[in-house]
Amino acid sequence: MTPHAGMPPVAAMVALAATLLIVALGACTAYQAPEPDRATSGRSAAPPASPTVSRSPTPPPSTTPTPEEPPADSPRPERFREDLALRTVRHLALRIGPRHATSPAFAEAVRWTSSRLRDLGYDVRRQPVQVPGGVSWGVPVSRGVSHNVVATTPRFDPTAPYLLVGAHLDTVPPAPGAEDNASGVSVVLELARLATSEGTRLPVVFVLFGAEEPRGSGDDLHHFGSTAYVERLSPVERSNLVAMVSLDRVGVGQAVPVCTGGLSPLVVQQQLVGAAAAVDVATTRCTDNQSSDHWSFEKAGVAVARIGSTPYAAYHGAADLPGVVSESQLRRVGTTMWRWLTG
Repeated sequence: MTPHAGMPPVAAMVALAATLLIVALGACTAYQAPEPDRATSGRSAAPPASPTVSRSPTPPPSTTPTPEEPPADSPRPERFREDLALRTVRHLALRIGPRHATSPAFAEAVRWTSSRLRDLGYDVRRQPVQVPGGVSWGVPVSRGVSHNVVATTPRFDPTAPYLLVGAHLDTVPPAPGAEDNASGVSVVLELARLATSEGTRLPVVFVLFGAEEPRGSGDDLHHFGSTAYVERLSPVERSNLVAMVSLDRVGVGQAVPVCTGGLSPLVVQQQLVGAAAAVDVATTRCTDNQSSDHWSFEKAGVAVARIGSTPYAAYHGAADLPGVVSESQLRRVGTTMWRWLTG
């Protein structure tokens, strides 16, 4: 600031001093001292923060996917139902009863089993079989027509490899045939049910054979249905038939008999024994059993096995009723067969 002109010297000096004092005071007011460092100032320092507890670092997300539990309502794999198999045994043995190959009762059994297989979605055909008259287990029987019941999937291709599982549907005249052979038929029908929902390693043809039981002595008066079936196979069908298994008298005992007639290579027998072991089922073996429908295929050069044939007191008699058949043994046979068909 410049002193005003015309002021006395003393007054000018006083004004200058006042001006300098005002400037100095203004400068003091404008300055802000920095906040002292608490760590080094004379004031008490704030208490230190609580110590941090050391923890293991959280691992990064795994790059391997973790299997998820299926939803509670997701479909579960089907299993062999021995209770359903036993219902079949009861129907055939009690409601239909003795059913020799050319009898009205056998025709009823053909209709009933055909309907069951159609309901499962199979294409079903009845293959007629001419059967001679004779004597079957002491009872005269007339000649006539019996039938094989043949079930295939709608898209079955006989020019590609396939399996065949069969059981005879007829009985000797005196017997209701719960064990011989409603037991085998019941397992075939249950395997057919499973195959439609779960699938198998190769396509399967299911056959219920007519006229397996004898109409006289000797091999020529036995196994009429399976013999006719084999004779009618085309060369292509026969060459693509990988294996045949006959289920005959499968509901008695605690071990599962697995046999051949002595001509077949043992590959099917070995596979079935391995399948049984995988599901914790005991087996027995033989290579001299020619008394079921596997024998017709075995003589034609097909690899075969027969499951069943444990001796029992009611064999071929009126006491062959459902009480003879063990639900547990049906399960052993059924789970063994299912393992073989899917393994």
